[in-house]
Amino acid sequence: MSTYHHRQLGTAVLWVLGLTALLLVLLLYFVGAHPIGTAVLSCLVLCLAVFATLTVAVTPTHIILKFGVGFIRKRFPLRSIRNVRAVRNEWYYGLGIRMLARGWLYNVSGLDAVELEMTDGNIHRIGTDEPVALLKAIRDACGVTS
Repeated sequence: MSTYHHRQLGTAVLWVLGLTALLLVLLLYFVGAHPIGTAVLSCLVLCLAVFATLTVAVTPTHIILKFGVGFIRKRFPLRSIRNVRAVRNEWYYGLGIRMLARGWLYNVSGLDAVELEMTDGNIHRIGTDEPVALLKAIRDACGVTS
């Protein structure tokens, strides 16, 4: 049973990879098929399938992340969270799954995120277009009042 469930559309990912794929399809159509072009197009389509959306669910025991069609998933036990807060990422942190100086970022679009400080000291940032709602859901699930 999920107390919070939200799927964020990765608009930046869709625009960049989608337009690149469309241009490559047109190029392959007008110039002719080529094995390298076809391989690059396949990689673009795979990246679109994997990083087009980020679904975040908060259950009574875990925070669950699922990118795109679900090839990439991540789970955080609520009992392992020491602190949680809303943050704003720098633009150069980028999109996708990234290692940052202080931890990991999981993001498909935008700059807003919720930062999880784990009991082992690790930091994880979950990109979201609903930082207030996600923060409240995590705090409610953890039993934190403020």
